[in-house]
Amino acid sequence: MHINNCYGASNTESEDTNLRVGFYSTTCPMAESIVSNVVRNASISNHRIAAILLRLHFHDCFVEGCDGSILIDNGINSEKNAFGHQGVEGFNEIQIAKSLIESECPGIVSCADIVALAARDALFLSKFGVRYDVPTGRRDGLVSNISLAGIMPEVDESIESIKSKFISKGFTAKELVILSGAHSIGTTACFFMPKRLYNFTNKNDPDPSINKAFLSELQFLCPINGDVNARIPLDMVSSHVMDDQILRNIQNGFAVIASDARLYDESETKQVIDSYSSLIYGSSSSFMEDFTAAIVKMGKLGVKTGLNGEIRKQCNSFN
Repeated sequence: MHINNCYGASNTESEDTNLRVGFYSTTCPMAESIVSNVVRNASISNHRIAAILLRLHFHDCFVEGCDGSILIDNGINSEKNAFGHQGVEGFNEIQIAKSLIESECPGIVSCADIVALAARDALFLSKFGVRYDVPTGRRDGLVSNISLAGIMPEVDESIESIKSKFISKGFTAKELVILSGAHSIGTTACFFMPKRLYNFTNKNDPDPSINKAFLSELQFLCPINGDVNARIPLDMVSSHVMDDQILRNIQNGFAVIASDARLYDESETKQVIDSYSSLIYGSSSSFMEDFTAAIVKMGKLGVKTGLNGEIRKQCNSFN
């Protein structure tokens, strides 16, 4: 789950030091509380909102940097229409927050910052236990095109390909595993399951890494001719709590999607999973600290600040 002039000699996304916590403290002091209230209200009617807004933040940042490019509606070539963005939601919540903020302080707060703040607030509501500071000061990008979204990791990709995409963004193998931990509160559609469950090697066979008892459960939830839009939890144990349970699931053959399972096929990412799983069960403080650091780092990918970009009036259209 895209790019600014942000690639350095190492071919990784740069971090912008112009971002700072409390960027709007004097120009729009109510901005962060408005976002928090919108997210809280959304969570009342939609228990999936934490995963939805966290995923939106990731998908925005991975393409063009964290600049709100995924929010734009500019026809069939909109970035949001890319295959890799299928199922991404949360656009309405971001626009609601934007409209309320505009009524208080027009032309001050970017949609890109609202996406980052909303992800933080939604995560807090998922019993994550940490309400981390979000550096703000992003500006909204001026490009949104479906052709740029090919860099998005896909569910049936090899671990080598997924790892390469994360490395190109400046992430380590450990951070790949940590960010994949966001699947602890996510769901997936059965649309993404057939290959793994029924035709893994094009021989009408399931992925052998799936625990045999769990395979039956997954095939029951996503039958071969069933509803492709039916949604199932990515973490069958604690689907509404942001914790490190997903890593234990991967280790024991209970990963739901192929891209999670593949993390245990590669030596470096396997070692990371094993290091967390060796901790006392239920003690996920180390993971939470590492996840916080990784999500803040992700939020700095390819950002536009200063004179770059714009502050949109509406999040779904350029000014």
